Parts: sequence; structure tokens; C-alpha cells
Amino acid sequence: MDKSYINDLIKSVHKELLPEFRIESVDPRNPVEIRHLPLPWKRIGTGNYAAVVYHPDYPEVVVKIYASGRPGFEEEVEVYERLGSHPAFSECLYAGKDFLILKRLYGVTFYDAIHRGLRIPKQVIRDIDQALDYARGRGLYPHDIHGRNVMMFEGRGFVVDVSDFLHQEKCAKWENLKRAYYWLYLPILSPLKLKIPYFLLDVVRKVYRKLGSIKKMVIGNW
Repeated sequence: MDKSYINDLIKSVHKELLPEFRIESVDPRNPVEIRHLPLPWKRIGTGNYAAVVYHPDYPEVVVKIYASGRPGFEEEVEVYERLGSHPAFSECLYAGKDFLILKRLYGVTFYDAIHRGLRIPKQVIRDIDQALDYARGRGLYPHDIHGRNVMMFEGRGFVVDVSDFLHQEKCAKWENLKRAYYWLYLPILSPLKLKIPYFLLDVVRKVYRKLGSIKKMVIGNW
């Protein structure tokens, strides 16, 4: 990507975005909240650590801004350095103070696809499996791979959040998601093209997280 393109965006970030941008982490277990986003910047999404936005004049890249006091910035920079270039992952084009400029990945997250009743092909699952194996081969530990962190576009799969890939503790979220895909989504949801309301998806997410916390507590006291 042309250096002048990135340099112009960096100037815009410092001059137009950061002085007015307001982000708050209300609960570290839930996505951060954008309180103010200056025009013409647009919101793409939020995670537990950061928000992702883009400028219409620079549609090929996004800016990921970490909330104050939230961890993971330095770790994410290192993860992208290890990943290098791979079609299923983004790339870090610039790291500033608490913000990253990343190559933009287009598509629909699994979370939104299920809400909209869109078909998720098996190839998408295979692509993500192969991408996670690639990451492991780079000395990383794929972590926190859930419905909001994986995406599909034109029948191919992508991983959109790698911020926790240095965490060595075992994470079964992707295996559990695949199990739900083959046992529930393929035989029931996909043929019926059911559209699941967001509030119900949030209930499932919170119940799953609660069960995970209980499991950790039981194992820790065993």
C-alpha cells in the first residue's frame, strides 16, 4: 500500500479523530462504548478492549483505538509482526500511541450472519481452521475465537481479532463454535434460514460466558 496514503491517514487521525474521539470501557467483560465519533469518521465495531473506525476517504484501512486502561495494545502489535501476511488475517500498517492502522477486511461476522439468516458455507470454517493452524505455526495461541471475531466474505473465512493470540491458556471457543455449527446450524438453522434476534444471541453469549466462569472456578478449586 502506498506510503503517502498511510501518512495522510496518520495526519488525519492526529488532527481530526483523536482530539474529539471519546471511548469508554464501562465493563471489561463487555464491548467498549463510543461516546463521540467526529465526522466524517464511521464506526465499524467495538470489542472488549478497543473500537474500530474508518474514514470514507481511506476505505482500504481501519483505525483500531484502545480504550484508556485496557490491556493488549503491545501484545497485538507483536501478534501482527509474527503473523506477517496471510489472506485470512489483517495486517498492521502502522502502530501509534494506543491505536493501530490495519488493512481492512470486508465481510459479515458469524454473529451478524446468524442474525440475518445468511448461509455460512463449510469452506469458511475450513479457511478459519487453516488460518489458526498457520498462527500456531508462528508460535501463537489462537484465543477468543467467537462469533464476533470471525467473518466471511464471498464464501471465504477470515479472523478479525488477534489481540489475545499471545495468551497460552487453553481456549475452546472456536471448537465449541464449530460444534454448534455442525450440530445445530447446518441441520436446523441454515435450511430454515432462521433469523435469530440480537437479544437472543446476547443471552446465549452471556450464558456461555457464565458457564465458562463456573468451569474455571470448579477446576481451580479441584
